[in-house]
Amino acid sequence: MTDAVIVEAVRTPIGRRGGALSGLPAAKVLRAALRAVIDRAGIDPGEVGQVIGGCVTQTGEQGLNVTRNAWLSTGMDPRVGCTTVDVSCGSAQQANHLVSALITAGQLDIGIACGVEVMSRVPPGRNITGKQDYQTDDYPWDDPPGLQFGGAERIAARQGLTRADLDAYGLLSQQRAAKAWQDGRFDREVVTVPEAPDFTVDEGLRHSTPEGLAALGPARRDGLHTAGTTSQVSDGAAAVLWMSAEAAERHGLRPRARLAHQVVTGSDPYFLLDGPVDATRRILDRAGLGLSDVDVIEVNEAFASVVLSWAQRLDVDPERVNGNGGAIALGHPMGATGARLLTTALHELERVDGELALVTMCCGGAQGTASVLRRI
Repeated sequence: MTDAVIVEAVRTPIGRRGGALSGLPAAKVLRAALRAVIDRAGIDPGEVGQVIGGCVTQTGEQGLNVTRNAWLSTGMDPRVGCTTVDVSCGSAQQANHLVSALITAGQLDIGIACGVEVMSRVPPGRNITGKQDYQTDDYPWDDPPGLQFGGAERIAARQGLTRADLDAYGLLSQQRAAKAWQDGRFDREVVTVPEAPDFTVDEGLRHSTPEGLAALGPARRDGLHTAGTTSQVSDGAAAVLWMSAEAAERHGLRPRARLAHQVVTGSDPYFLLDGPVDATRRILDRAGLGLSDVDVIEVNEAFASVVLSWAQRLDVDPERVNGNGGAIALGHPMGATGARLLTTALHELERVDGELALVTMCCGGAQGTASVLRRI
């Protein structure tokens, strides 16, 4: 088998709903990330064997293989093949899994894994047409299984989490993200979008206080989560350049990391968002690792209860998780977040001189994704 390695990884700043990127279709946002990984590596674009991208709401401007449309809009070699995948919020993470696996299998020499979502322009659910009757005897609870707020609230109740617990985590995410930007921790991974050259910092950052968070109304009647403890509607893209070890050597590029293991798994649909727990247990078992072996942990902050439940059930100190903040503060452009998290994890491993990173996400449809990155 061939060794698949990451040589470059970038992301755009993440825009808030109606913000700096909302005037651009997804193809233009993604092309900025695609051009950046190519330019940083200094390779001929025609050498890329395939681009695989994640996108969740594949309709309108994000339909008709948005990854292909983004590549064509770059003006680079049109012979490069492109695929768009949907594993809900884990789409771009699965795109990385697929590119790595194709290289390992000897079917690709160079590939790009990426993702994009411009939720300001293509809101979640727009690709669902016709009557969707989820309410059957198979789902005997009060809301359709696809509505994630219900799952987040059921997880909070099961774990005994209070509104104060969730608000405290929302505040922590904002504080960590603000400090990470202040310390320059995201500088190396972020590339600007040419059509928005002055947009350089994630727009989801908000000055937060315990009093301000406590004053927010619940996102769902009688619920515990608020706008301050859920991931934000966001716009953005990320891209990771993969090569075989031989191709990296041929191009004089330094291999930076490889995927030690990868997982996509289902989980209990009643709780809907337990995927990170199941995916983490499965990937650590397959890798023969414990969480004490992992230097960097990224659990996507879809909801505060998801991260807090993950930490409780796996007996992990929350201080070890999402050290630079997460989607509550930075934003969650759904189809891009998997690649964004892998990009952030790689750069953070290099910053702290660590070896292993775990990235895990909950996904719609009661699934979970997990990746273990091993720094080289």
